[in-house]
Amino acid sequence: MILVAPTSFKGTIGASDAARAIASGARDARPALDVIELPVSDGGPGLIDALHGAGGGALFHATAVDPLDRAVHARVLVQGARAIVESADACGMHRLARSELDPMRLSSGGLAGLIEAGAELAGTVVVGLGGSATVDGGVGMAAALGWRFLDAAGRDLEPGGGALRRLDRIRAPSARPGWRVVALADVRNPLLGPLGAASVFGPQKGASADDVLALEQGLGRLADVVRRDVGVDVAALDGAGAAGGLGAGCVAFLGATLERGADWVLGAVGFDALLARATLVVTGEGRYDAQSSMGKVTGEVVTRACAAGVPVVVVAGSFEGDVGDGVIAVTGGDTTLDVDALRRLAARAIGRMER
Repeated sequence: MILVAPTSFKGTIGASDAARAIASGARDARPALDVIELPVSDGGPGLIDALHGAGGGALFHATAVDPLDRAVHARVLVQGARAIVESADACGMHRLARSELDPMRLSSGGLAGLIEAGAELAGTVVVGLGGSATVDGGVGMAAALGWRFLDAAGRDLEPGGGALRRLDRIRAPSARPGWRVVALADVRNPLLGPLGAASVFGPQKGASADDVLALEQGLGRLADVVRRDVGVDVAALDGAGAAGGLGAGCVAFLGATLERGADWVLGAVGFDALLARATLVVTGEGRYDAQSSMGKVTGEVVTRACAAGVPVVVVAGSFEGDVGDGVIAVTGGDTTLDVDALRRLAARAIGRMER
């Protein structure tokens, strides 16, 4: 049996469409074998697509706002007692033009409405983190839920990570909802330091070198004031740097459980049971690089398959670095892959393995 378990090819192909295309190529190459499609996610963009494709559920539409406070349409997936939302649906980079990318002023406030919508539909809200355009530590989200972030003069901070250096104190809302929230971190990065939210992800979101320094200082100030006023230490928390510090914000302001998204999703879709039956695993993403082994689901699929002694093919638009011994890398040559190209690449790679 061939297990096809890709994530989304960011900005071009969703996880379900990618699984369908790769599976078609696998069937072309090995028509005698069963092929199982299992779209996956690490909690970043594509989480709803992957979970809905693997386990069904009811999709609802919700209204949220983007990082510039403009109304956008978003989704809530309900599977039994849990509602799943994606932070990227509200504050994702894909919501903005390149000229609008500026984490110094962009807010995560839109995620608050999605969480509220999910809480109205199910007892547990699962929040997929990743793909955000913001680096505000979740302050925008919390402010939209009634938290206040004040400077030394008692004024509310303006939106965006650039204001966090002036944070003096935090006031909790008078009544806090008793939501159960699970936050899925798509990376293991901490909030601060050379592997933190500002240093690693700030430049991808439009931050200059000076901006990165300012954002790092602001997140450090936020961590200090959260420790003092909220009683939660988020500075070195594994995954706290996910989605520009939303991992830390969900823990501090929502009381969320922060989990590794790849582990949670692979458990939810039954990956290990299917892996035990597989003779080949095919996974893929838009770009396979060092971050793939820092909590991304493709890296976790590769790790689990190799540990089980199952051959692995990784299909990606581009690769940076080594994928590891015994792993077959198939690239589109730094070109944007479409569904047809993905099918052809998979068929060619699997056909060569057969010979």
